[in-house]
Amino acid sequence: MDFAYTVAGFVVGAIVGLTGVGGGSLMTPLLVLMFGIHPSVAVGTDLLYAALTKAGGTLAHSLKGTIDWTITRRLASGSIPSALITLWTVHTYAPGGIEGATSVISVALGVALVLTAAAILLRSKIQAFSRRVMGDTPNPNRVRNLTIITGVVLGALVSISSVGAGALGVTALFFLYPGLPTVRIVGSDIAHAVPLTAVAGLGHMALGTVDWLLLGSLLIGSLPGIWLGSHVSTRVPDRVLRPILATTLVLVGAKLITH
Repeated sequence: MDFAYTVAGFVVGAIVGLTGVGGGSLMTPLLVLMFGIHPSVAVGTDLLYAALTKAGGTLAHSLKGTIDWTITRRLASGSIPSALITLWTVHTYAPGGIEGATSVISVALGVALVLTAAAILLRSKIQAFSRRVMGDTPNPNRVRNLTIITGVVLGALVSISSVGAGALGVTALFFLYPGLPTVRIVGSDIAHAVPLTAVAGLGHMALGTVDWLLLGSLLIGSLPGIWLGSHVSTRVPDRVLRPILATTLVLVGAKLITH
């Protein structure tokens, strides 16, 4: 079974490298639906998995100077407190604590996957709409406040579903910062995902919902998978990848919602 986890890590890592979409969109539902992992354990383990894998991406973007640290700090100022409060609330008030919140986590994950699929398909339209509504130089105070609010929403969503920091985060930044180059938006979002997933993952660790053997098995497969996917990505048209991935996410999300 450990080898099967490693294969899953490789496949998801390759898809992440190929499409640029966060692994939580695929890894968590894969662990829940294919391997029968408890949703809370799947989410907790995947959060630390995402933190470790995206740390490498942050280093690469940082060396290239493609991270806007102001945006990253604004997102984190909303997302990290939100993640901690959400975990505490679920642990304190959900029947049975985080372990008893299976249905809540499954439905939250399913909804997050459907929203992620919509974000993937509509990203260019959202960016164009933002340019029409907000202009290339929107009000800076409004943008700052909306960025922090975006962080709050992402923090809550990521802490209970491990999904949202990737495609949804990038889509929100496209809307808020339409004049910013795509590579800086992606770099800033990846940098924000590291502390968010780490804090949320450590919160799950404190609650006992992280499987360390599973985490190690996933990482062994994901690192070469990401390397391979990144190299192949230059040969596969984006217009082919996005519809396939979005369709997959909708199907998996619907399965989790109705599971």
